[in-house]
Amino acid sequence: MIEEQAPHLEIAAAMTEVAAAMTGPTDLDETLLVITRCTVDTIPGIVDASISITAKDGLIKTLAPTGPRVTRADHLQYELGEGPCLDAAIEDPVVAVNDLANDPRWPDFGPKAAALGFGSQIAFQFRAEPHIRGALNLYAQEPNAIDHDSVQLGSMFAGQVAVAMGWARQDQTLTEALATRNMIGQAVGIVMERYKLDSDRAFAFLTRLSQTSNTKLNAIAKALVQQANEQSQQ
Repeated sequence: MIEEQAPHLEIAAAMTEVAAAMTGPTDLDETLLVITRCTVDTIPGIVDASISITAKDGLIKTLAPTGPRVTRADHLQYELGEGPCLDAAIEDPVVAVNDLANDPRWPDFGPKAAALGFGSQIAFQFRAEPHIRGALNLYAQEPNAIDHDSVQLGSMFAGQVAVAMGWARQDQTLTEALATRNMIGQAVGIVMERYKLDSDRAFAFLTRLSQTSNTKLNAIAKALVQQANEQSQQ
């Protein structure tokens, strides 16, 4: 019997929930809140999330915060004119900080964010040309909580925000993350057909194989897809 790996199934379930929220007539605020809540529920170490958007007049505001603490952290950045979500919304595609209290890039905001109980943070930019830009902001309670998986998963959710708002987020990180997700989706389909499993158990199979072999999930998926393509050409 193949055991399901709960954390990875939660990721699949979260992406399904977000996709469902974006089909048919929807309330944008509601959809964005689904995305930020799913982000917190899915990415290890992340305790709060929000969305910052700018306008043509340069004003910036917070949408879909998961709690009052993250709203305060966002507003501190707007008031002080410094911080990861501000930098991401205005210029940088991805801004990460693993030690808010001591990062020299934000000497005013960092200690204040730490006083709110945040140890690290990452923000992902998306944009609507020519004037409007935004960022998905993820906050962790502990320092050094941002890793490769945080970046990959956060990028996927930032892509969902961009789609929900009808914005095209144009940066390489998202392109790579979406390519990874598509590759994993193909691998899930291959496992479903080969072993007669439903999608959740097929995904669990892949994640267990990844853990057992100590190989990244996207590498497992790529190998399976390449193998299937080679067999189809024989």
